Amino acid sequence: MGNTCAGPKLGNNGFLHSVTAAVWKTRQPGTLPAPNQEQEGSSNNKNKDSSDNTESNTDVQNTPPTSIKIASNEAKPNEAVKPVKPDNNKPGHIKRASSVGLQVESVLQRKTENLKEKYNLGKKLGQGQFGTTFLCIEKETNKEFACKSIAKRKLTTEEDVEDVRREIQIMHHLAGHPNVISIVGAYEDAVAVHVVMELCAGGELFDRIIQRGHYTEKKAAELARLIVSVVEACHSLGVMHRDLKPENFLFVDEQEDSPLRTIDFGLSVFFRPGETFNDVVGSPYYVAPEVLRKHYGVECDVWSAGVIIYILLSGVPPFWDETEQGIFEQVLRGELDFVSETWPSISESAKDLVRKMLVRDPKKRLTAHQVLCHPWVQVGGEAPDKPLDSAVITRLKQFSAMNKLKKIAIRVSSVTLFVVINTQQINFSSGLSNYYYSS
Repeated sequence: MGNTCAGPKLGNNGFLHSVTAAVWKTRQPGTLPAPNQEQEGSSNNKNKDSSDNTESNTDVQNTPPTSIKIASNEAKPNEAVKPVKPDNNKPGHIKRASSVGLQVESVLQRKTENLKEKYNLGKKLGQGQFGTTFLCIEKETNKEFACKSIAKRKLTTEEDVEDVRREIQIMHHLAGHPNVISIVGAYEDAVAVHVVMELCAGGELFDRIIQRGHYTEKKAAELARLIVSVVEACHSLGVMHRDLKPENFLFVDEQEDSPLRTIDFGLSVFFRPGETFNDVVGSPYYVAPEVLRKHYGVECDVWSAGVIIYILLSGVPPFWDETEQGIFEQVLRGELDFVSETWPSISESAKDLVRKMLVRDPKKRLTAHQVLCHPWVQVGGEAPDKPLDSAVITRLKQFSAMNKLKKIAIRVSSVTLFVVINTQQINFSSGLSNYYYSS
């Protein structure tokens, strides 16, 4: 189960707007694209195509997802309204759906060992929409792992169940890559599916950079090489990640030379050469324009990696707005800024790479392999070994803090919010669905 893009509708003057205004410093003119108008945010819900859609899902859109409208349930004329006895123990505004996860004979479609016979579960490490991650200690060796327990009652549709199966299958498929998290095993009992995997206790990518307080352009190129190598490995094995973002890269431990691992393949899918997709998934700042237009392929992962590299070099995303709808508008039509603070001191080679990764036409965009062949990314290449401007760390700290506060706001709202757009659930994420760890 993965992260879907577009959080709840919190409004321009609500909590989310206050968070952004409090954390994000006022930009100088021209430093970030200014929105044309204020828009309302999108919805933080899973994107599931309905057979009742009146429009073909293969149509290409030139605008971001439409604003959310919640239909009211009005009584029909002359229809008797039966009094309902209030239940003080259950919120009346939550509609409880039947769970396919509890109805199927087995989510994993096989009999598994009992998790608790092999492992002891410890403290909670993170909480997501579909499950909770715990510290997990193997009884025989006393070795520590992470266990993500996915509640079956939250797998409300066949697609939810299939998503869990596919995520586990993809993790096994990618096993062995040095920068992909290792899966140890999957278990199932009456109430949950448990995925035991490598423990990554070294923190998130951006948090590590902020803690160090400084880094060089050469170090940024090294991180870019690791990130894109994962993308290339996925694509060579027929896997499209679809949700690349800094939060999905964790360090194994606190050591300076700790390996970096890619996590959360909940939105990943298998693909065939030339195959295109139309379900809108991802995370706001990192989603590719062709995903918003509902016609995309593996090139969307290169776009997302390009956004991460842009942030590594400047401390801010290339396409920014105070609302998610505004971010989508900027992704579709905004211009790249290589003029404002910090960019004048960045090498031309780095700018050249980012430009070629953030080309809106996916056919003209570099492939993951071409990115790895670029002279700025290569070992001993053109990336200078000089410190980046201190403003990069300051901005990165502000951007990271703003994102974490957004997640808290969306987590509170997502308890009661469930919106269907034109009979099609939109699946844009605020980054809560399936975090390995959650802030």
